[in-house]
Amino acid sequence: MASFTSAAVAPPATTTTTLLSKTLSHRSNTNANQTHRFKLSCNAHNHKTLKNPQTLINPTPKTSPDIQTLDRRNLLLGIGGLYGATNYLPSAFATPITAPDNISDCIAANAGISDKKDAARTLACCPPVLSEGAPKRFVLPKGPVTRVRPAAQRVTDEYLAKYKEALRKMRDLPDDDPRSFKQQAMIHCAYCNGSYRQKGEDGKPRKEIQIHNSWLFFPFHRWYLYFYERILGKLIDDPSFAIPYWNWDSPTGMTIPAMFEPDPAKENPRRNPIFNAYRDANHLPPVVVDIDYNGTERGAPCIDQIGINLAAMYKQMISNATDPISFFGGMYKAGDDPINMGSPLIGTIESGCHTAVHRWVGNSRMPNNEDMGNFYSAGYDPIFYVHHANVDRMWKIWKGLGIKGHHDPTDEDWLEASYVFYDENKQLVRVYNKDCVDTEPMGYEYEASRIPWSRNRPIPRTKKPKIAARSAGRVIKVEDVKFPMKIDRIVKVLVKRPALKRSKEEKENAKEILFIDGIHFDSERFVKFDVYVDDKDDEPATTAAESEFAGSFAQLPHNHTDKMFVTSAARFGLTELLEDIEAEDDDSVLVTIVPRAGCHDTIISNMKIELMPID
Repeated sequence: MASFTSAAVAPPATTTTTLLSKTLSHRSNTNANQTHRFKLSCNAHNHKTLKNPQTLINPTPKTSPDIQTLDRRNLLLGIGGLYGATNYLPSAFATPITAPDNISDCIAANAGISDKKDAARTLACCPPVLSEGAPKRFVLPKGPVTRVRPAAQRVTDEYLAKYKEALRKMRDLPDDDPRSFKQQAMIHCAYCNGSYRQKGEDGKPRKEIQIHNSWLFFPFHRWYLYFYERILGKLIDDPSFAIPYWNWDSPTGMTIPAMFEPDPAKENPRRNPIFNAYRDANHLPPVVVDIDYNGTERGAPCIDQIGINLAAMYKQMISNATDPISFFGGMYKAGDDPINMGSPLIGTIESGCHTAVHRWVGNSRMPNNEDMGNFYSAGYDPIFYVHHANVDRMWKIWKGLGIKGHHDPTDEDWLEASYVFYDENKQLVRVYNKDCVDTEPMGYEYEASRIPWSRNRPIPRTKKPKIAARSAGRVIKVEDVKFPMKIDRIVKVLVKRPALKRSKEEKENAKEILFIDGIHFDSERFVKFDVYVDDKDDEPATTAAESEFAGSFAQLPHNHTDKMFVTSAARFGLTELLEDIEAEDDDSVLVTIVPRAGCHDTIISNMKIELMPID
């Protein structure tokens, strides 16, 4: 294997960001008795006030049609297809993935050897079998009552009482009731850890189904939340009831919502149906969430952490999410092996804020970071559904930004992908991606919250043109690399660009993308590495707030049948980044990969820069 310039990874350093200031306690117009929230304040850190307070007052775009929504429950029983992401082109012979109609065709979930030994949660994740026969084709109700999902930080006392009542009734259901809280939690366990198999042409189960690490991620979770929400509403006889969302993308929501951690002097946490003991005690309010979490404490003052979060959101929602594949994830079709189907590509939100918040909330004292820190246990924490409501909201916002290329996949193998769930009446139903692209027919909407990250393009710290040219002769060129390349230490590679000095129109029609392909990693670990472009020679940048930061690849533990290692891929947008660091005229760029967690045995098979047409 070729040698690479390397250095020990320095611990993340705090940086002074210039993004926010004093409007952190902003609240949207809501009812007067909204008392169950923490007021985020950074005054205790006594550091300089951030500039550009206008970044806090960018309103949410007007409502636009949502992307197709897929519920995880449906995936548990039947998934439609995604294409293999090796060449990112549709196949004329592809067909949607379909899980067996019979939900009894389910096996114990796989969570890895260490997880099986130490798991506090059960790995017997199969749903109850109430009746034989194929699931009923689900049809969205006509003229549904619109359910408005509120921001968790702004809920009223009246809403909170209703929310707790609904969760209490769900917890009181017998465990063998498919609507029970335990059964709802096990949906995620089953379809993330190999309990279901694709349905073959002969009707026999084939390769396992996995709803992460591909374009199934968004629609499956949308359907999952849809039925979870309807079950809660049915239990309290309120068709207008909607689950809350945790808007961790806005400074006023960047702590665990206060209602999930009640004051023990006023309320016994064990009697609170939305409380969960398996949360990291170091991350309880008023600690600010780290949306670029590496698995270790960053130690940044809260103002700086807010700036890091906003910059990370901008990367994940705009500069790296240039097209449907980059945002949703790679194609996945019938017959594909989700463990090693070439390079199933992970979407920007799934790999970014979604994974970071999962790991940040999970209990670091548990061997497997239960509950939120591991896929098999995440559904046992009520905050999981509130977290994923905001992930679902990101899908809606991304489409509403009005940016070219921000649209749903149009391929039939995505549209016809299907999943099976139990609905609020305990009826087994099959749902399709094509029926969830718009939340309006599904009968729900999101209360408006501000999105300051949309104007938070990272500010270059210094101008360092010709970094790549200065590295020539000292850093290996990508064409000389003997792939596969291990990334257990910092590596630096010169990568040639396909075109220079592109016009504004050319940039709008085709985005410059860095591909890292064939990422082979241990799926029993939390894995994360960061990617920087044309960073300073001696040491890499340390946070997402810096313009040289291209993005991250991150995965929660999620294991497969008799397999530890999984293959994936990632994309990183370079168009804006190269503008910001004034490197558009350079014929090559210096790509730096910094392992952050679980990369001891991680390798990559290819690295290249291409122009990606945008339609």
